[in-house]
Amino acid sequence: MKRKLLLLSLLLIGTWIVRADEPVRFTASAPSTVVMDRPFQLVYTVNSASGRDLRVPEITTFDILAGPFTSTSSSIQIINGRQTSSEANTYTFTLQAKKTGTFTISSASIVVGGQKYNSNGVSIKVLPADANPPKSQGNQGSGRAATSGSQTISSDNIFIKTNVSKTNVYEQEAILVTYKLYTLLDVVGCNPKKMLDFNGFMKQDIQLPQNKQFTLENYNGKNYTSVVLYQFLLYPQHAGELTIDKWNFEAMIQVRNRAQVRSIFDDFFDSYTNVSKIIAAPAVKINVNALPVNKPASFNGTVGRFNLNASISGNQVKSNDAVTLKMSITGAGNMKLIKTPVIKFPDGFETYDPKVTNNFKTTTSGVTGSKSIEYMFIPRHSGNYKIPSAEFSYFDTETKTYKILRTPEYDLQVAKGEGGESPVVAGNYVDKQDVKQLGKDIRYIQTDSIVVSKEEEPFFGTIVCWLLYLIPLLASLVLFMFFRKQVIENANSSLVKNKKANKIAQKRLKIAQKLLNDGNKDKFYEEVLKAVWSYLSDKLSIPVATLTKDNVEIELTKFNVNSTVISQFIEILNTCEFARFAPNSGQQEMGNLYNEAVKAISDLEDVFKK
Repeated sequence: MKRKLLLLSLLLIGTWIVRADEPVRFTASAPSTVVMDRPFQLVYTVNSASGRDLRVPEITTFDILAGPFTSTSSSIQIINGRQTSSEANTYTFTLQAKKTGTFTISSASIVVGGQKYNSNGVSIKVLPADANPPKSQGNQGSGRAATSGSQTISSDNIFIKTNVSKTNVYEQEAILVTYKLYTLLDVVGCNPKKMLDFNGFMKQDIQLPQNKQFTLENYNGKNYTSVVLYQFLLYPQHAGELTIDKWNFEAMIQVRNRAQVRSIFDDFFDSYTNVSKIIAAPAVKINVNALPVNKPASFNGTVGRFNLNASISGNQVKSNDAVTLKMSITGAGNMKLIKTPVIKFPDGFETYDPKVTNNFKTTTSGVTGSKSIEYMFIPRHSGNYKIPSAEFSYFDTETKTYKILRTPEYDLQVAKGEGGESPVVAGNYVDKQDVKQLGKDIRYIQTDSIVVSKEEEPFFGTIVCWLLYLIPLLASLVLFMFFRKQVIENANSSLVKNKKANKIAQKRLKIAQKLLNDGNKDKFYEEVLKAVWSYLSDKLSIPVATLTKDNVEIELTKFNVNSTVISQFIEILNTCEFARFAPNSGQQEMGNLYNEAVKAISDLEDVFKK
């Protein structure tokens, strides 16, 4: 009984119901874009069933067609034996716009548990109604015309626009290119036939969300469903008129199959077909202006707008102590072309390669971010030094002029360190190694016991020198000719087979000899037959499948083979074919056949060698 009570207690604990103790959230939602004369819904949601006293702001720019309709929902989740529950109330209003423009509905309020909560406000853009609304029996509340049999797939109903941020730019100035789909049809997919090269431009992709956002947009008097397919940042690489080529896309359009209506239930069983259509995004011309000729010496092609900040770790240090100078370039433009500014440190400073950290972000407004640079150096001598300023220049796209930014000059006071000073130090930009002392005093030149030796004759131009060149060259030439002959011969498969025919036949005959010694009659005759047929096939360059006794006799006659040798081969073939099915054949007969086959192949080899 105690064991049962324990199990029952564990079961009750494992299925303990816990009510979700979440903070109260009261939110408002509505479409960001709507169309005149088309109703839409404004929804308020509170994650509590005890909400009361809903107060909605005065709505003057929209007609309230219906509402609020209240609905309650609840959910239960069981995770690892722990059960949670939650409830929510939803209040839905049906509205319709009175005029076009962008309007804001301010926040509403509700009381939950004696406390008042406010929702967020919503902004709604109202588009004008279609000038020529499409005729369709489907619901157009979402802004997309339902596809029917009467609706045509034309360039007015679906197309792609190539939008560029600017068409007159300077070299290396960023251009935002957007490929946007406009449609009145049900599009289930739209992908490029192949990627575009963008010749003359450096391209950077802009990452779009995987779930692309469809919006309503009024264009030429019609309200289309639009979606951005691709976005790129392009940087023209040279001056002149550059062209962004036409780009072909394949769109899959869902078309309803309309059959003859027989009852009111037919509309519930409509079927659809996906239709492919090639849509071309038009080409665009870009006029690229050359950068002005009066370029600063430090200019490296950077275009945009930038700022420069710098700082030093300290102005008063001791010798052999490390000092860090930090520099930060921030702004927007083709930041990947920014080169690290060069600082000429005073003599007697040990310097290291600067540490560079890039923090770039590609957005629709261009590449923004910062480039941080840290210079570390070690003064090895005491004294007062001046760190010269570093220079960074760029072309400003707004003022159309070159701008030069400089870091301040830094006065550095170096006191004598505890470890003393190195009498001799390396120059600027050495490796990360300790500076070595080269010497303590002047060493005198030794003048006694000097022996003058005869000047050696130069080795170049002697006979031995030329032989060392010629012998390897001649050896390479001989090897080349030898291997070239081998390659040519190996390329001729018929010739290779002809040369190897005798070796292959001898291998098969050795196998036949072993079968002869073992007394395996069937395998012996089969192996001799294969050896003779394959030998004749390789020698006469005739496939085994088409080889017969008749064409063997004809081909051997063409090579002036003695009739005795021909008869010998024909006799061997006949004997093998007959002996395989003969009831009795002794060891002596098999041995005689083996010797005849060896002799026949040897005789034919002598003929072909001649």
